[in-house]
Amino acid sequence: MKHATKPISALKLVQLCCRALEAKKAGDLLVLDVRAQSSITDYLVLATGTSEPHLRALRIELEKTLDGAKTQVLGIESVQESGWVVVDTFDVMVHLFLAETRARYALENLWKDAIKVPAAKLMVAQKLQNERSRRKTSAK
Repeated sequence: MKHATKPISALKLVQLCCRALEAKKAGDLLVLDVRAQSSITDYLVLATGTSEPHLRALRIELEKTLDGAKTQVLGIESVQESGWVVVDTFDVMVHLFLAETRARYALENLWKDAIKVPAAKLMVAQKLQNERSRRKTSAK
């Protein structure tokens, strides 16, 4: 009999996405809490890649991370050479851009009423949670 896995919270998912993107050297990482403005997602994660191959590497790392967390990806939108990749997990939408594409579309301005969540603090919080979990496991 398989045990049902508990769905991961949206905030935990944002933390995982940020750590995966940071590990692959994504630039200008920004998290927007859009729960008050959007009925289709809770958080937007925006990041910048340096080239099309870098965007592809960021997308692949995200897919691996989400698969490892047993999180369903509803869709990935990636038009070759567009400079923009979207990964949709329902609660979290990740937008990966080339710098010029990010500047052109300026999603930060479209969602200016959203709450900016410091990505660095999220990643530190997740690291602390992971350490606590390891300590509890090793104490048993």
